[in-house]
Amino acid sequence: MAEQQQWDERYREQGGAGVLTPTLVLTQNAHLLPDAGTALDLACGRGANAVFLAQRGLQVSAWDYSAVAIEQLEQYAQQYSIKLLAEVRDVVSDPPAKQSFDIIVVSRFLERSIIPQLSAALKPQGLIFYQTFITEKSPAIGPNNPDYLLQANELLALFAGLRIRVYREEGLLGDLTHGFRNEAMLVAQHIPMLRHPE
Repeated sequence: MAEQQQWDERYREQGGAGVLTPTLVLTQNAHLLPDAGTALDLACGRGANAVFLAQRGLQVSAWDYSAVAIEQLEQYAQQYSIKLLAEVRDVVSDPPAKQSFDIIVVSRFLERSIIPQLSAALKPQGLIFYQTFITEKSPAIGPNNPDYLLQANELLALFAGLRIRVYREEGLLGDLTHGFRNEAMLVAQHIPMLRHPE
């Protein structure tokens, strides 16, 4: 409960004016999205990804632990006539059901225990877009608690049961003034196993 209050306070301080920019893994790979289907913005915060998906014609659910964040998202959606379903939900204790979404987006949220449920929640051919912080990053950016930081290539291992379509993790290699730093991004697809005739 104390953690939820901390998030509520953080979103109150940010205010409800406007919505943050969608995550790069989504905007840079939007060409992979279907024309229609169901989508989930998991641990959505103020819902930038949810708004982006809804504006592309998807039927969007947005879940977050913070009632303040969900209220801000609902107000924004109403103001701009964006259709989506925002819900206060503890995604750790109540993850999505099996084969319930065509698209799942997770941005800057890491709870390893629910990764199997996220993979299982994809419908056949469904895609997960995932981006969050890595251990090989600037200490001034993002969290420093190792529980919330990905190890090298960890996203690949966590989603090994899916077909990897996009992966990027540059770490601290080369010229740090260019490129994609501090985070890893992945797009992976649920490809059902082909059944062989008996």
